[in-house]
Amino acid sequence: MCTSLLYRDASDRPYLGRTLELSVDLPYQIAILPQGLDLSSTVKGHPSLRWRMDRTVVAITMPAVAPAPGTTFGVGDLKIIEGLNDAGLSFSVQSYSQAAGPQSPVDGSRAVLSAADLGAWVLGQFSTVAAVKAALADMPICLEPVPILGGLEMPFHYSVHDKQGASLVIEFHKGVRSIYENPVGVMTNAPQFSWHLTNLDNYTFLNNIDRSRANFGTYKAVQPGAGIAKAGLPGTDTSVDRFVRAAFYAQFAEKQSDPDKAVQMVAHIMNNFDRPRGITVDPPELGSGHLEVQGHQIDVVPTEFTSWTSISDLTRGLFFVRDSRGMNYICLDVGALAANSFKATPMAELMSDPADVTIEFNRG
Repeated sequence: MCTSLLYRDASDRPYLGRTLELSVDLPYQIAILPQGLDLSSTVKGHPSLRWRMDRTVVAITMPAVAPAPGTTFGVGDLKIIEGLNDAGLSFSVQSYSQAAGPQSPVDGSRAVLSAADLGAWVLGQFSTVAAVKAALADMPICLEPVPILGGLEMPFHYSVHDKQGASLVIEFHKGVRSIYENPVGVMTNAPQFSWHLTNLDNYTFLNNIDRSRANFGTYKAVQPGAGIAKAGLPGTDTSVDRFVRAAFYAQFAEKQSDPDKAVQMVAHIMNNFDRPRGITVDPPELGSGHLEVQGHQIDVVPTEFTSWTSISDLTRGLFFVRDSRGMNYICLDVGALAANSFKATPMAELMSDPADVTIEFNRG
């Protein structure tokens, strides 16, 4: 359902690319959370956890509760799915159906962070993966039911990256929390993150060198074109196969020297994970399952598609996003945002259409 990868340019500067796939269109909001904003997270039976935003954040968000038509969202209504702060720290939420399970009890007198607020807590207060990891060591987190997902207990896991190129995975598996350093900078969905790393051991033969000639007896075989190096890449859209492909592209894509060209390179890479509607369909009677979203019933055979793609330039603080209606990205410069209050705008209203340059060719 989601693929993310960290690409490094010729100067080792990191760039994060990420897609999100679902079988329904949802009311995604681009939100700005400014420095100085006071936030809180409340888990039933515990005092509220409160913090002040030390960083400005731009994020793709979703409401936790199905909104009524014409709803105006406040900061407490929206939860971060993908975000970047002005220190170059990023946060990603990706589907993980095996998250829910018995959780360790926490003393009722202690404040607890709802997992739904993890993105705002991370991006609002920290600058590095190391600082996030240290803070998580003593922070209890609760997986609560998500109303818009029919009461599922936060079926996600989480990635954090910083501008030094460090990466972290926060994963709940059947209620048990694990925190992993991520040496490949790649994340997809189930199985567990540690399983994906072990599975990479099966692909030590992969490289980007075309072997276009070979001898079979006296026959000299010659490839008619380039590209045979990718023959060993797994080709399906399953989480397992996408993880291997993402690691391959992040490793072997040409390392650009210019940051703008590096962003373009990530855009090209992420095109390989863009899924059009109908490429795979999932008849329920054949065993497939999808997140069910309140107010968005599917009345046809489900087909997952790429709802949006984002790119984060962690060094320069630039956040790019496009949705499923086109291939053009919009850009937000997190460091240049002058907002002093929370703002949220529907993603669809910000998307740009392709430029029509016909008039340029019609001039005399």
